[in-house]
Amino acid sequence: MKTAVHVTHEAVQKIGGIGAVLHGLLTSRHYSEHVERDILVGPLFSTDGLAQARLGIGGEVLYSSIDGIIHHPLADGLHAVERKYHVNIVYGRKIFYDKFTQVTSHPEVLLFNLNHYSAERIAAFKWELYDKFRIESNRYEWIWDYEQYVRLAEPAIDALAAIGAGSNEHPAIMFSHEYMGMPTALAAKLNAPHRFRTIFYAHEVAPMRRIVESHPGHDISFYNAMRLGHQQHLSVDEVFGSQSFFYKYPLVDAARHCDNIFAVGDYIIDEFRFLNPIFERRRIDLAYNGVTSFNISLDEKIASRRRLQRYCQTLLGFKPDYVLAHVTRMVLSKGLWRDIRVMEQIEQHMAKKKQTAVLIVLSTETSARGTDDVMNMESDYHWPVAHREGYPDLTGGEAAFYAGVQEFNARSRYCKVIYINQFGFDQRTCGLRMPAEMDFMDIRQGSDVEFGQSVYEPFGIAQVESISFGGICVFTSLCGCAGFVRKAAGAGGTSNVIEVDYTSGSQVQFSSIEACLAVDKNRRNQIEGAIASQVAEKIVAKLPDTDAAIDAMVKEGYRLASQMSWEVVARDYVLPGMDQALARKNIDRVRPQVAIT
Repeated sequence: MKTAVHVTHEAVQKIGGIGAVLHGLLTSRHYSEHVERDILVGPLFSTDGLAQARLGIGGEVLYSSIDGIIHHPLADGLHAVERKYHVNIVYGRKIFYDKFTQVTSHPEVLLFNLNHYSAERIAAFKWELYDKFRIESNRYEWIWDYEQYVRLAEPAIDALAAIGAGSNEHPAIMFSHEYMGMPTALAAKLNAPHRFRTIFYAHEVAPMRRIVESHPGHDISFYNAMRLGHQQHLSVDEVFGSQSFFYKYPLVDAARHCDNIFAVGDYIIDEFRFLNPIFERRRIDLAYNGVTSFNISLDEKIASRRRLQRYCQTLLGFKPDYVLAHVTRMVLSKGLWRDIRVMEQIEQHMAKKKQTAVLIVLSTETSARGTDDVMNMESDYHWPVAHREGYPDLTGGEAAFYAGVQEFNARSRYCKVIYINQFGFDQRTCGLRMPAEMDFMDIRQGSDVEFGQSVYEPFGIAQVESISFGGICVFTSLCGCAGFVRKAAGAGGTSNVIEVDYTSGSQVQFSSIEACLAVDKNRRNQIEGAIASQVAEKIVAKLPDTDAAIDAMVKEGYRLASQMSWEVVARDYVLPGMDQALARKNIDRVRPQVAIT
């Protein structure tokens, strides 16, 4: 039985993909049968509020010097860590429960208030990071997102010792979830190399995301430049310039010191090798994200589909033949503008067939609007068909996307886009014009198509969440989920997926890195427009037109999802990768000190 330590900013609150991974793994039967003890480690982001709320709903605080909860068998050891580093510690348990697997997990949690950290201690540790790993913390220490995770490292190692995690005979496996956990993983190498094995859990390669998002050619430029760079044995610094100014870069690069690396998608492996040629010689194992598999009936599918159609009719005045969806965060990497380009092409097909389609985009870049605000917007100006800039409606990024929606809706006749800048999908969150029986599962279960044409997407859990319900999932070949779907589908492939490649084909042929880097917005628009036409044609050809066709897609979707579950991920990827890390013999690999002149 194994002990696993997960260092993450989502130790308590699920914010994004890492939280989904933790939930999926900890509530997997295969994982829980082989991992006896889970410990979540992270910063305490606020000292406000009551003690019972610090670890989330159902969480139990066992020790907290902030709240005067100090009568615990481990209190003396934790208090010694607090005195040593001038930190406060919250220790307890939280609950993960999954209604589908019926697994309940009670991981321990260690949170650290790092605001008053010992200046002497942090200076000494930063020197160690430079001396042993050449990480120049002085370049980034003014960035709190960097500084707090460096401060977290040593007290985390000592607190883990205080609660008995890891030993020479039975080392614990420490997961650095992204760059946030790397200082703690490096502290384990420095201070407790025999008590821990370390795994860098790459949910992305942060320097590569930054480049893809910032370059006007996005994925079209980057991945072609990376391909040519590999052929010419060039690194990212040699192609795109030094990335050392970016505070995440040295921490991600330090993953080479870990006992293993988990990549949630196939392209992450290539990105690591482009980051630093040394990763060619480092072990990198795939560890895809999982999908919840739902075995629904045709009647359930059609019932959700009809609710969506009824909602569209209430908002727009007509019942569409097809409902498409995109549920995602409002960030540049999601490529939302590509959906509109594809809808422009679908409009032409629908016109010829005298059919209609509506795309519902559910995305926001802020927290959920309150029920009163939603009701007022709905009554005042018919939100979400119409929007207004400013609080409580459109933020800046949302307004930019809505401008494209307005232009499309003004020109189209057979297709429309409804933009809902709100998470949730019921009357309380989205207004009284939504059917009373509607809930979030309806948009997953009832939509005919789910878009996910990201420019950077290490895996893309949202892209394939509809797969179990027979929806047509449209995602780019760069998404990590693409590789997982191919494995699940087998040699025969699947009709439930459209894999889009914006980086290759007759429209994209670059003979040099310079040509890749020269792609500007206009050239990218031309390429995306040409490929959008192909995508629309494939979507229209696959759209089911009978109940029998819908039923066949539901059955195929369930087959695929069953091969992509968290049980499969734990059994075939994560647990074997943990065993590989434990099997490493030469664990003390810290580079000898180098004299500084």
